[in-house]
Amino acid sequence: MIDDDEWRASSPSVVAIGVFDGLHRGHQQVLVEVRALTGASDAAATVVTFDPHPATVLDPPHAPRLIGTIGQRIEGMARLGVDQVRVVRFDHTLASESAEEFIERVLVAQLRVRDVVVGEDFRFGHERRGDVALLRSYGERHGYAVHPARIEGDEERWSSTAVRAALARGDLARANRVLGRPFTLRGAVVHGDARGATLGFATANLEPEARQQLPARGVYAGAAHTPDGDWWPAAVSVGTRPQFYDAGDLRVEAHLVGYHGDLYDQVLDLSFLSALRPETTFDGVDALVAQMERDVAATVAAFATFTPGSFALLG
Repeated sequence: MIDDDEWRASSPSVVAIGVFDGLHRGHQQVLVEVRALTGASDAAATVVTFDPHPATVLDPPHAPRLIGTIGQRIEGMARLGVDQVRVVRFDHTLASESAEEFIERVLVAQLRVRDVVVGEDFRFGHERRGDVALLRSYGERHGYAVHPARIEGDEERWSSTAVRAALARGDLARANRVLGRPFTLRGAVVHGDARGATLGFATANLEPEARQQLPARGVYAGAAHTPDGDWWPAAVSVGTRPQFYDAGDLRVEAHLVGYHGDLYDQVLDLSFLSALRPETTFDGVDALVAQMERDVAATVAAFATFTPGSFALLG
């Protein structure tokens, strides 16, 4: 990761530009093209991305919730063959910079750009005046080529917006299809009320970063990646625990099947494999426990087919 404005690349760059929230299948195709354009040359496969999301600065009330953290984005880019990531800190100063100035400062001066890959509808710079045509105009001046990436999809366009909408309405299968892998939530494990342990299903209570998109309330079969590097089957509840509270706060709780370590204050990744059932109340605790046993069994079965770290284009 590079976030130093004084940094200069030591070799030419093939550059993709965008937020890349979620690294869905459309993003993956862009990055595969970037990698291919480097060929056998000494050019570095490069991504220019922005943190925080521009909308959180320009229009906070309507800013989207995020599919992943900046750390998850960078890790995923590395797995997709990206050599370097230039993280541009987005603030009001950057928002006032013209598209032409951004090209000169970041692409030409810092990255020694040789090729640029962007979505065909890509817009950037002050008041979003920059587009593919402007990039091409400056490419003629500075000797780089521009490669517009086609908008891809199946029944609808692959986009971060589509993933957020699918998660919000509880369509985990659709969200995972667009992502090309299971949606994964990252957060710190915090202390809860230990109610799960009294029922025989101790849970890790996850505190996601601010503005993280969550799946709809319900119970999910998942996989948990612990700090020691292992993956565990995880029955995950996203909800307010209506069995015990009239108006509980929204929580993400995961029961790691077979795990007995201490996870407090550790960072955990939860991959959501399949939706099991909606959040509901039961006639009593015995009925709840019986259902939790079925949830755990379904989770173990789903985990048996899980491939950690997979991307649609990598397998």
